[in-house]
Amino acid sequence: MINLFSKTDCSDVIDEFLILPFDIRQKSRFRAKTESGKDVGVMIERGGVLRGGDVLLSDDGEVKVQIIAAAQSVMTVKAKNQKQLMRAAYHLGNRHVPLQVDQDWLRLEEDYVLKNMLIAMGVEVINEKAPFEPESGAYVGGHHHETLSISPRKTNK
Repeated sequence: MINLFSKTDCSDVIDEFLILPFDIRQKSRFRAKTESGKDVGVMIERGGVLRGGDVLLSDDGEVKVQIIAAAQSVMTVKAKNQKQLMRAAYHLGNRHVPLQVDQDWLRLEEDYVLKNMLIAMGVEVINEKAPFEPESGAYVGGHHHETLSISPRKTNK
């Protein structure tokens, strides 16, 4: 088994490819098989999300594995105008739905309740298979989570 513990910026030579849907890419610890069938164990820093294009380095530094966002069942939302698309994004955000945002569309994981809500709002909802790369969140810089360190409050007793 190849153990993958860290991300690397060095992507000149890729040895293996790991195709994963979003629900697995948001986990920090899991086992999987590369495209060529090799077993890997991923153990990265908690709180991170693997994105398509990320490269993981094996514990011995010998193997580089590139992450590929798998095509999965999603709903792509299109609207007649920007205001209608922004309304849809607002209501989905209110429900804390992981959401991929593009200039002309929104993408989310399949959910028949949300689909009915969106259709009632008058937007077009297309069920399809596509890679899903949702926004990482307003409090996250880039594709990593920042850590806030809080010291215990000192009291004079």
